[in-house]
Amino acid sequence: MHPPGVPAPAGQSSPTARRGRSKSRLAGAVMVCGTTSNAGKSTVVAGLCRHYARRGLRVAPFKAQNMSNNSAVTPSGHEIGRAQAWQAAAAGVDAEVSMNPVLLKPSGPGASQVVVMGRPVGVMTAAEYHRHKPSLLATVLSALDDLRSRYDVVVLEGAGSPAEINLLDHDIVNLRVAHEAAIPALVVGDIDLGGVFAALYGTVALLPDRYRPLVGGFVVNKFRGDPALLAGATEALQARCGVPTLGVLPWLEGPALDGEDAMILERAGSDRPGSGRGRLLDVAVVRFPHLANFTDLDPLVVEPGISVRFVDDGRRVGQPDLLVLPGSKATVADLGWLRSRGLARAVSDCSTTVLGICAGYQMLGQVIEDPDGVESSSRVTPGLAHVDAVTRFGPEKVTRRRRGRALGQKLHGYQIHHGRVSAAGRPLIEMEGNADGDGCEGRTPGGATVYGTTLHGLLEGDGFRAALLSEVGRRAGVPFAPGGSFEAARQLRIDTVADAVAAHLDLVALDRLVASGGPR
Repeated sequence: MHPPGVPAPAGQSSPTARRGRSKSRLAGAVMVCGTTSNAGKSTVVAGLCRHYARRGLRVAPFKAQNMSNNSAVTPSGHEIGRAQAWQAAAAGVDAEVSMNPVLLKPSGPGASQVVVMGRPVGVMTAAEYHRHKPSLLATVLSALDDLRSRYDVVVLEGAGSPAEINLLDHDIVNLRVAHEAAIPALVVGDIDLGGVFAALYGTVALLPDRYRPLVGGFVVNKFRGDPALLAGATEALQARCGVPTLGVLPWLEGPALDGEDAMILERAGSDRPGSGRGRLLDVAVVRFPHLANFTDLDPLVVEPGISVRFVDDGRRVGQPDLLVLPGSKATVADLGWLRSRGLARAVSDCSTTVLGICAGYQMLGQVIEDPDGVESSSRVTPGLAHVDAVTRFGPEKVTRRRRGRALGQKLHGYQIHHGRVSAAGRPLIEMEGNADGDGCEGRTPGGATVYGTTLHGLLEGDGFRAALLSEVGRRAGVPFAPGGSFEAARQLRIDTVADAVAAHLDLVALDRLVASGGPR
């Protein structure tokens, strides 16, 4: 369901969406930088997108270069960072590849797959990418110009800190982009970490003279206390560096969804076996070294009837009601790690339910073939042999959205993989179009029912998730009551952030800053 009060995505019924830019008094752009990673840039961008969309403006998020193994597929079949897809949803528009022209997906020690305009161009070491990066600036600026020509407001997100002095000369994501496009910037600082005023001041102080004037405001984020405790501090900060603080955003309770980094691993629970959990379903998730698309698990985290924990050692698995093998950016390497940590034996001994998603599904199959060395140097790797499926890696990456039915319920999801699965086992999913081994069922020697699927995002479907967890509960002897709509929880989170933006930021000063980054 489309969020109320937000324009419908492009291509749907909204006349505004079909026309492109709306007739508005406000047009411009602003970049949101941070003093550190995890300062809250992505969340603030999402809140600003929803805030301006509520005002009837056409808004687009933009992050020139993202580094994350959490990605999403646009309606056109292009791969972008998960955070930009979430921000587009906050703006009420379809995600598109121009919103994240460069995506880096870490695939091993010091190396990443480089995705440019939604398509992989190769795997590069950090040194190789550092040399290649300047050539991508034109692509970045072209994508940004495209968005600015079609949207009223573009909210840009930086990466890490804009004051990384070792990276300034080759910057294509922070203030180099803002400087080239004449766009002002906000700098967000995380007060929960401590030292926020020093971090804000130091960020501006380290900037080159050409970039310092771009910083038009500070935002203090994640404040848990009484704002009166900061009386005089923001004024003193402005007196020292000339930058006003536009507001103090409070700490927001509740689960953070659609994250880019491993913060979900901290909020989802510890890696202790599920004893003493009452009548909650115990869900154990294998914490692969190259864990990817762990946002697949967000719908489980928000379910009140279950407890999610991550495990990295077979001795800590116990007998969970549901054992999940999630995605990985290094399937063969992580399969070897699984065996070395005793987790393969734990999967085999499981007697309830096992779910494998994408790489996890591939590991559960008979064999993984990689004749061209797309992902590893191992040409043939035996799988765990719990489902009758064979994976063969190919150079062309599959990125597409899919729909189908499973467990009597409609479902939807998306595929992002090089490994094509051919399944002879009992089909799990009836897909629209070519099935392509999208999912099948099997069993472990311990008697567990095994479900495998190539689809990311399938747990977001409320009907399928309820059917799966009800079946898990039936096998485990633990009644399960569905907790409601995941999409509603996602929209509530976005609205909560937007409400905080509207209540705690100087909106007049913010509008003035956005307008100063208007069309040239």
